[in-house]
Amino acid sequence: MVSVKPTTGLTYEDYARTSDDERWELLNGELVMVPSPNMSHQATQAKLGSRLNNFVDQGGLGHVFFAPTDVVLSDTNVVQPDLLFISRGREHIITHANVQGAPDLAAEIRSPSTAERDLTVKRRLYAEHGVKEYWLVDPDARTVTVPLLGERGYEEAGTYRSGQSFVSTAVEGFSVSLDEIFQP
Repeated sequence: MVSVKPTTGLTYEDYARTSDDERWELLNGELVMVPSPNMSHQATQAKLGSRLNNFVDQGGLGHVFFAPTDVVLSDTNVVQPDLLFISRGREHIITHANVQGAPDLAAEIRSPSTAERDLTVKRRLYAEHGVKEYWLVDPDARTVTVPLLGERGYEEAGTYRSGQSFVSTAVEGFSVSLDEIFQP
């Protein structure tokens, strides 16, 4: 995780003034630069995202967005999940500029530079702000861990590996084989 000079206490207004030439997130009032993902990350995002998007489109279930899409969780927390889903019943949170509130589903695809943040800071933020389902996708280990939001925060629904499929609860009826998304 690369961060600019100590800049804490920033808000969405400060974030909105950052350069469009670079990817940034605002985490607990700190501006954090997000480096470009590696090719394994990109391939996994494309495969998983296209399957999810096709399923959602065919069923008229809502909207799927890819990073970089700003998700404004609060005035001091703006994230860019690798994939996100917003159901039709909640599409009022989609604005011309960004998403104002928690998506139903957020997915982060592990990269060496973001893995720690995805497992700690973003996991906590997603739970606090009501993201129902969170996918932690690891292309190197060929796994997907699925925490679901419960009464006490996220509870692990399971960790799925090559040869297995997982089913989403946030996107009703969607399932995917990991062998399809982790092709060599």
